[in-house]
Amino acid sequence: MPPPINSILRQPPPPLPLMSSLTTRHVAVIGAGAAGLIAARELRREGHHVVVFERGKQVGGTWVYTPESESDPLGVDPKRRVVHSSLYDSLRTNLPRECMGVRDYPFERREGKDRDPRRFPGHREVLMYLQDFAADFGIGEVVRLQTEVVIAGLVEEGKWRVRSRPSNYNRMRSDDCDCVDEIYDAVVVCSGHYVQPRIADNIPGITAWRGKQMHSHNYRTPEPFQDQVIVLIGGAASAVDISRDIATVAKEVHIVDRSLNKNAIGKLPGHDNMWLHSMIDSVHQDGRVVFKDGDTVGAEIIVHCTGYKYDFPFLETNGEVSVDDNRVGPLYKHIFPPALAPWLSFVGLPWKVVPFPMFELQTKWIAGALSNRLALPSKEEMTQDTKAFYSSLEASGTPKRYTHNMANYQVLPKVKT
Repeated sequence: MPPPINSILRQPPPPLPLMSSLTTRHVAVIGAGAAGLIAARELRREGHHVVVFERGKQVGGTWVYTPESESDPLGVDPKRRVVHSSLYDSLRTNLPRECMGVRDYPFERREGKDRDPRRFPGHREVLMYLQDFAADFGIGEVVRLQTEVVIAGLVEEGKWRVRSRPSNYNRMRSDDCDCVDEIYDAVVVCSGHYVQPRIADNIPGITAWRGKQMHSHNYRTPEPFQDQVIVLIGGAASAVDISRDIATVAKEVHIVDRSLNKNAIGKLPGHDNMWLHSMIDSVHQDGRVVFKDGDTVGAEIIVHCTGYKYDFPFLETNGEVSVDDNRVGPLYKHIFPPALAPWLSFVGLPWKVVPFPMFELQTKWIAGALSNRLALPSKEEMTQDTKAFYSSLEASGTPKRYTHNMANYQVLPKVKT
């Protein structure tokens, strides 16, 4: 009797035969979240030798929930104790599990203690899926846990020097005795982009405001907001989730969303303690928050649900890659710097995407390009294509910080028949 189809799907395929025209590379993958785990699998399938660097104690990246938050709730103090995860306790996926898994390893319901069978499961179920994925494909054997990459930089002959150290390294020390230097053919950056908060610091008076401010990166549970008046800035998924979570205990929750239609301003239908506002006009030391729609509230806490900054402090590319107003570039198709392709690549930069399948497709391309099985365009062609893409964004009035927003690229337009 043949094995069930689900069992077949979970079995890793045999390694691809290495033809004489294909080349095996030594590849450093930075990060063991979903992108890094999927990258490791695809690179190994292609025959490459892989090492995955992960500064956390386990695989899973941003899906590893940490109850504690950072020492600076706003996330702007460079000396703060950094927490990698941005998860809040109540978070559930906003995508159904059917479109979250990779193609040959579906995100199916599994029996067992603490498993979440819901179609839109909580974050713990996603972490268990990633742990299952890593175990079933033997990725753990190439992951170095609690290992932080300090430098990934170009050296002679196009190679990459990767300097790493234990992630519990004492930063007060000035010596490098705990650091290890290794040489790799290529680096794949899978370090995520939900760690460095962006805040709304251009609001008049907000830097001198005496109330408490925090970024959604450091939100975990609603209990600290009991009976307080909250102003929450933002209109994306985390703002929607957190505002409703806080509203279960807060006295008032005032949501500031610059994309609101004027007709939507006012009390949120179905809620007694939630209001929608246009942008903030000014913030005052006595606690008043004045909105551009004319309303004023006396707030105790301002929560910034205002997104994140791309940040790669370890990366040294001699100026070939930079971050400008949250555009990482220049990058061909959000992955390859034309001057350094395919030896440097990025996985998972786009947002408003279906992430895990995207990671899979990106890393299949990277793995094939590194082995010479897939040919990239020339440096000049990639540069021209990238410049044309940036020009199209500028012509359409798209802000530079939305370069990696893929919301309008995922749904095919309807075709008249």
